[in-house]
Amino acid sequence: MKVIKRIYKDILGALCFLIVLIVINACKKTTKDPVETENPPQEKPFAFVHPGLLHTQKDFDRMKAKVAAGAQPWKAGWEVLIANSHASLNYKPNPTVKIIRGGGTIEEPMGDNYTRAYNDAAAAYQLALRWKISGDDAYAAKTVEILNAWATTCTGISGDSNAYLASGLYGYQFANAAEIVRSYSGWSAADFTKFKNFMVEVFYKRSLDFLTRHNGTCSSHYWTNWDACNMSTVLAIGVLCDDQDMFNKAVTYFKSGIGMGNINNAVYVIFPGNLGQGQESGRDQGHATLNISLLGAFCQMACNQQEDLFAYSGSRFLALCEYTAKYNLGEDVPYTPYRNCENTYQTVVSPDGRGAIRPCWELVYNHYVNVKGLQAPYSKRFAEKVRPEGGGGNYGGNSGGFDQLGFGTLTTTMDPVTP
Repeated sequence: MKVIKRIYKDILGALCFLIVLIVINACKKTTKDPVETENPPQEKPFAFVHPGLLHTQKDFDRMKAKVAAGAQPWKAGWEVLIANSHASLNYKPNPTVKIIRGGGTIEEPMGDNYTRAYNDAAAAYQLALRWKISGDDAYAAKTVEILNAWATTCTGISGDSNAYLASGLYGYQFANAAEIVRSYSGWSAADFTKFKNFMVEVFYKRSLDFLTRHNGTCSSHYWTNWDACNMSTVLAIGVLCDDQDMFNKAVTYFKSGIGMGNINNAVYVIFPGNLGQGQESGRDQGHATLNISLLGAFCQMACNQQEDLFAYSGSRFLALCEYTAKYNLGEDVPYTPYRNCENTYQTVVSPDGRGAIRPCWELVYNHYVNVKGLQAPYSKRFAEKVRPEGGGGNYGGNSGGFDQLGFGTLTTTMDPVTP
C-alpha cells in the first residue's frame, strides 16, 4: 500500500510540474519582453546630413533671412564678417608642401610656417559663409580655389609634438569650409574627391594617431585642448567623407577615451551651482577658454548629425562653460587641486590670462538657452560681452586668434524659446 501511495504521489507531483511549465510557457508567449523581437532589426546605414558640420542648410536659411531683414544681432555679425580681409575676393591662397609647427629642430631644421595654414583655413571658411548668405558664386569659387590649392600642394605635416596641434586645429577648419561648398556646382567631382583624400592622408591619419598613442606618453600628459582639436578633425573628416567609422571613433572618444578629451576627464569636478572645473583651469585661462571653443565646435558638429553630446553626462560641457565664464568675468570659483600622470600639481585656479576673449560663447549660450531653454547665466553674460563675434583676423595675427572659426553671432544666434 505504501508503494502505491508513493507512486501516486510521484505521478501527482510530475503532473503539477508539467502544468506549471505549460503556464510559464503560455505566459512567455503573451507577455514577451518589449525589447525582444524574434527577428531583431538590422542596424541601418548612417545617413549623414549635408551640409552638416558647424552649420546645416536650415542654419544658412535663417542667417540669410535675418541678414536680408536687417535683424539684429545677425546684421552686426554679418558686417564683422564682410569687413574681414580674409573674406575678400582679393584673398590669395598660400599653400605649402609641408605644414611645419614645432620646427627648427634637428629632426625638422626648417622653421615654422603653419601661419599659412590657419590663415587660409580661416579665409576658406569666411568666403564660404559669404557665398551661402549672399548667393554670389564668386565667393564659392574663391573658397574652392583655396581648397584645391592645398589639396594639390600639401603632402604632410611636420615638426615636434606641436605638429599634432596643426593636424587638429586646421584639419577641422578646412573640413568645415569644404562641407559648406560641397554643393557648389563649380567644384568638380574629381577635385572634391582629391580634397577628401588630402584631408584623410594629411590630417585624419595624424589626428587619429595622436588619439591612439598620445605620442607615447601617459594618458594625462597632454592637455584637453590637444585631444579636443584632434577629435574635432577626426569627426569633421568623417562627416565630409561620409565615413561612419571615423565619426563613431570621435564620438566614442568623447564618451570613453583614455585621454583628456573624454568629457569626464576634461571636466575634473562638478561644484554646486553647476560649475565644472576643467583640467586646464589651473594651467591658464587662454587654454581654459580654448577648450570651450574646441569642445563647443565638437558638440555642435556631432549634434548636427543627431548625436547630442551637449547633453551627455548630465550636460557636463555646460558646467565647464559656466565655471570658465564665471571666473573670466571676474568672479570667484572653487577649485580642487589637480595632479596629472607626470606629477604636475596645481593647487589654485590660474589667474594667468584671466578675462581672455574668444569668439565661442554665442554657440554655447544659444544652444543651451535659446534652443534647450536651460539656464546658463555666466555663458550668457560672456556672449553679450564679446558680441558681435568675429573670427580669424579679428583677434590679432597670432595663432590664438585663429584657433576657432568664430562668427557665432551671425551663425548660431537663435530666437529665444520659453525657459
